[in-house]
Formats: sequence, structure tokens, C-alpha cells
Amino acid sequence: MGYAVAEGPDIETDFYNFSALNIPEDHPAREMQDTFYIEDQDEENKPYVLRTHTSPVQIRTMLSQEPPIKIIAPGRTYRCDSDATHSPMFHQVEGLFISENANMSDLKGTLIEFCKQFFEVQDLKVRFRPSYFPFTEPSAEMDIAYHVKNNTLHIGEGDKWLEILGCGMVNPVVLENCKIDNSIYQGFAFGMGLDRITMLKHGLTDIRSFFNANLNWINQNGFGLGDY
Repeated sequence: MGYAVAEGPDIETDFYNFSALNIPEDHPAREMQDTFYIEDQDEENKPYVLRTHTSPVQIRTMLSQEPPIKIIAPGRTYRCDSDATHSPMFHQVEGLFISENANMSDLKGTLIEFCKQFFEVQDLKVRFRPSYFPFTEPSAEMDIAYHVKNNTLHIGEGDKWLEILGCGMVNPVVLENCKIDNSIYQGFAFGMGLDRITMLKHGLTDIRSFFNANLNWINQNGFGLGDY
């Protein structure tokens, strides 16, 4: 699809992780129970954070490059959460496309094609639901259909739905924060948890299995180094 891979630091400033993304001071994402804060402070006398998403890579890229921009940003992210479906450290990938004619239709087409390739299902039933994210407007969540047969989850068709990712058109405020003329350029962005979609593809139930260093489990589920 022509996306370049972009990366950034795991430890971020308030500006890159929150402010530039139009996340206000009173937003729940900034609270201690959701974010890992570090005692050291940045130039604005605000504590550094372990990034809660890979969106700061989007900000860094927009501030350092001229449009058009077309990147994906994979990496480790951190949130104060731990159970069978959440890990305090997890992997995320985000995509960003900035141009003069980026639109919601292109966004939907990109995501549908990605999911078809990733889940290896050509007849993929999807839906987009209105949602809210501070950094996109309009915003949406993408669901994929599935059904259960013989206690196994099958992606593609069915009358049940799974939320798979969040997306939307880049909020003009974010473009302005990155010194991009929002009267000329627009863009779309999307993000998903790599561990979560891998769990869905392979029918896994506990995200913590990825991090327990059990070589037998790793090899039995096809994640051994010999497979890559």
C-alpha cells in the first residue's frame, strides 16, 4: 500500500503524547490509573510518560516532514492495565495518511483490504460505527463479523461483531499543532492493538501468554523463530 515505517521513543513528553493530539488536561487518559508517569520532567516542567499509544510518532513525523505523508508506526505502548485481555505493555500499530485529497472512503478501503489480508478472509463482513477520539473528527470504530463453530471463532461472516480498531479523519486542530495548513491538507489515521488482533487470528484467550517466555507454548502456536 506504499506506507513507510516510522518509529519513535518509548518515553515521551506531555506535548507529543497528549497536548499535540488535542487531548485536554482533564481527559481520563491522563489520569494515573491509565498512564505510567516518570519522575523526571520535560522542558515544560511536566513529567515524562511511557507512551500510551504510538500516536506521538505521527506528531513527530508531521513536524519533521512535508505532506504528502504516508506512514505506519508500530511499537511498544504502556498503560496501567493487566488481565487476560490487557497487558501493561502491549504492541500497537497506527497508520497516517496526509494529502490534499485524503478522505473517509479511502480510509475504509485501506482498512478493509488490510483485514482481508491479515485474517486471510476475502469475504469479510465489516461495519463502521461513529465514535469519539480527540485527535480525529469524524471518528469511527471498525467491527468485523464472526461466528463460533465447534468452540472455534471464525472471522468473516456471522451475526456477532468484534471491535477491531479505531480510526477517523485527522482533527484539523492536530494538523494546526503540527504546522500543517489544514485549509490545504487533510488526512486519516487508524490504530489497532497487534497483540489483540493476533489473539483473534489464532484463537488465543490470554494476552499474557505472549510474554511468559514459555517456549513450548510459543512453538506450539506458530510463533517460533524458525517460522520467520
